[in-house]
Amino acid sequence: MFSDRLINLALLVSDDARQKRLRIVTAESCTGGLLAGLLTDLAGSSDIFDRGYVTYSNHAKKDVLGVPGDLLADFGAVSEAVARSMAEGALEASRANISVSITGIAGPGGGTAMKPVGTVHIACARENRAILHEVYQFGDIGRSAVREETIYAALGLLQRQIAN
Repeated sequence: MFSDRLINLALLVSDDARQKRLRIVTAESCTGGLLAGLLTDLAGSSDIFDRGYVTYSNHAKKDVLGVPGDLLADFGAVSEAVARSMAEGALEASRANISVSITGIAGPGGGTAMKPVGTVHIACARENRAILHEVYQFGDIGRSAVREETIYAALGLLQRQIAN
């Protein structure tokens, strides 16, 4: 189901989290829970994975993760502000100590001139650390490819936040 490169990076992230005794929570929109699925596909994932939230709609982002409605209205769901808020909300709503959030436009439709298909924001929050954020412009490479590249990028950001 998952490519070898995703599995290999997920194994590294899982090992790093285990060594630091960290528990991960995910908050996903455009990837629809694929990152949580990948992490829980690994043997021993109960050591490092707390839970995953799939908050696809704006209502879910508000109701489940506490993303303020004004952030969604002012910046849109696909934005740095919302990705950061999702990461913070997931951390607060769980028993994890590190979170990763994903919000973007996987396509094929839904893009605009300001936010074209393939635009993805990823944020990673950890207790007593600064939130890390990255934005990607993967382009209109196909829905599955955008989602795979997003998961790979999210694992990389998670790995950097674990190392901090």
